[in-house]
Amino acid sequence: MSCILHIETATDACSVAVSEDGQTIFQKEAKGGATQAQCLGSMVDEALSFTDSHAIPFDAVSVSCGPGSYTGLRIGVSMAKGVCYGRSLPLIALPTLEVMSVPVLLLHDDLPDDALLCPMIDARRMEVYCAFYTRALQTVRQTEAVVIDGESFRDLLEAHPIWFFGGGAEKCKDVIQHPNAHFIDGIRPLAKYMAPLAERRHANADFVDVAYFEPFYLKEFVATVSKKKII
Repeated sequence: MSCILHIETATDACSVAVSEDGQTIFQKEAKGGATQAQCLGSMVDEALSFTDSHAIPFDAVSVSCGPGSYTGLRIGVSMAKGVCYGRSLPLIALPTLEVMSVPVLLLHDDLPDDALLCPMIDARRMEVYCAFYTRALQTVRQTEAVVIDGESFRDLLEAHPIWFFGGGAEKCKDVIQHPNAHFIDGIRPLAKYMAPLAERRHANADFVDVAYFEPFYLKEFVATVSKKKII
């Protein structure tokens, strides 16, 4: 038995959910530029009031840890830490790209066994932040910053059908023309999709240190990639 509060603020969407034994029992979401700062506090308060009124104690808090917007992640992680401190709860950190893959697996259960999932977060010009997963969410290629052109991911596309999705995938449609490239619209990271990932980590006691945990900011990732290129 577990009850987990989920907070997702990595992109321009802001969402909060509560799951009990893997089933979503509360959810709120909003979308807009300054949404996180304006809405997150009241959404979390509603979630806490809901569980308190039903006498359901929390077992953990999960938060989307990036890559993502510096402002959004900072607000979300700060809120998650505050709840953890206030209620003496452990913290679970979930990669944003992994969270984005959950709705694809839930809504497209007819994907071939050798399919790869490639969630993408948009960056400047033709750059995206992406990772590759199997249908079992095993990592095939770690998160990386990529400038998209016609040859992008050709090695993987020659061996697997790949489903691209997320905010960064939209601008890739006209560039990646390989017959094994498929695109899914309308996929966003939302708190309600964090439940199955958080449940697994909770069962394995896979927690992060509340005091020292920092999210995976895009600007830090860009600096790391740039430094590697210079070296």
